[in-house]
Amino acid sequence: MRLDPLSLPLSFEARDARADGGLRHVEIARDHVVLRRSVRGMRMAINIRICEFLGVALCNVDGAPTIVLKHRDPSLSVPLASEDQVEPIGVTWQHWSETFALPQIDETRPVRSAPRRRRRNAIRSRRPSILMRRRLGRDLAGMDVYRGEREIIARN
Repeated sequence: MRLDPLSLPLSFEARDARADGGLRHVEIARDHVVLRRSVRGMRMAINIRICEFLGVALCNVDGAPTIVLKHRDPSLSVPLASEDQVEPIGVTWQHWSETFALPQIDETRPVRSAPRRRRRNAIRSRRPSILMRRRLGRDLAGMDVYRGEREIIARN
């Protein structure tokens, strides 16, 4: 599958595991994407602006490099191109990124997690340690108790 970014608007069918029949109809324009699918007999059309996508991602799907218009919700991501050769897909990836003015996201490399934050760091030393402690309640044995006394109320 290979779509040309210079011939927008485009319409095609893509795989969708949740949709009835495993397919959804995709329409791509320069400013929005329309996804049409049927789930459990209910037909729906989802209109998504291009600015709501995270970027144009290059990832491996079934061992082949694939260009995907990436959304926060993985079920709304749209495949744009898939090839067995690595060299031409890089040029296509750049064209799609420039067409939609979205960043290129490379998901083929493994992502390293951020190092664990240490407890003794510069931010901790800025805060007074007394504020981190819980304030203790006052002991009731040390409080004054007035029993058998009359209440005095001042009037005028």
